[in-house]
Amino acid sequence: MDTPDVLVHTLREALEAELRREINAYHVAPYELYYEMLAYHMGWMGEGAGAKATGKRIRPLILLLCTAASGGDWQKALPAAAAVEFVHNFSLVHDDIEDRSEYRRGRPTIWAKWGIPQGINAGDALFTISHLTIHRLAEFFSPDLVLQAAQILLQTCLQLTQGQFLDISYESRAEISLEEYQVMIEGKTAALFAACAHLGSLIANCDPVRQHHFREFGRALGLAFQIIDDLLGIWGDEATIGKSTSSDLLSGKKTYPVILGLQSNGAFAKRWRKGKIQPEEVLTLAQELEEEGIRAATQAEATRLTQLALAELSAAQPSGPAAEALSSLTRQMSQRVQ
Repeated sequence: MDTPDVLVHTLREALEAELRREINAYHVAPYELYYEMLAYHMGWMGEGAGAKATGKRIRPLILLLCTAASGGDWQKALPAAAAVEFVHNFSLVHDDIEDRSEYRRGRPTIWAKWGIPQGINAGDALFTISHLTIHRLAEFFSPDLVLQAAQILLQTCLQLTQGQFLDISYESRAEISLEEYQVMIEGKTAALFAACAHLGSLIANCDPVRQHHFREFGRALGLAFQIIDDLLGIWGDEATIGKSTSSDLLSGKKTYPVILGLQSNGAFAKRWRKGKIQPEEVLTLAQELEEEGIRAATQAEATRLTQLALAELSAAQPSGPAAEALSSLTRQMSQRVQ
């Protein structure tokens, strides 16, 4: 039996082959540039291509591990895993355009290289390819299961756009509540994590109760992931995360640390309420937030949600090396800032 580390390595390699197989189908005349843009965004082509450019593929890995930990055949789940990764990347391409982010994972974004119109089209392509891909589950499963999986994916895409809608609309507001923030990240981030765990357990033919626990595991993990991302958006290492740590404050994003900072009514809140933050102020404001205990409080909330995720995972009754890998991955994700 494989160890957890060996299993994860095997899953990553199989997933990458599956993703490449789907995208390679579009490497035909006269669409060479079309293919190049997609392959570039996926991290396979261009300057800086490689492991850092592809990202960690966390979401599809969770799907495959949930399938394996539930006693299912993870190889038959590969079309679903590839589909959720394409959905994730479609959302990144459009998010970069909406946020005017010129860099992702240390490289220029699609729109920065080829322009906004082609960037929008590339994102649309990844969205469409994701839904074509998930229907390849029909090679292994009943029409009813394929329909359920496709419905989960579509509903998740709607939730992603709803979360992004709130994120963008909140930028024009001076302040939002923690409750409003929660609704936003439920859609923007947690929905896809929840869908991955749900799809994995569905494909493994888990009973509804276990599917619920797997889905709640993914949801809590996604919430923790977003809060850590918010922390990194202010205090992260730009060389490590591959994007600017000043953009969140400069754009007026209502992240978890910002909301806590406003609630504390300290020096940060006083400056924030005066109007748009300037680039030369970012470092000072980040320091003020840390001195007010906001960084520690943000990490504490991420840790709480991580523990909740682990509790739901335990209730889902996973087994074998995949269960160990899921537990380890969950803990690693909460320690990205340490």
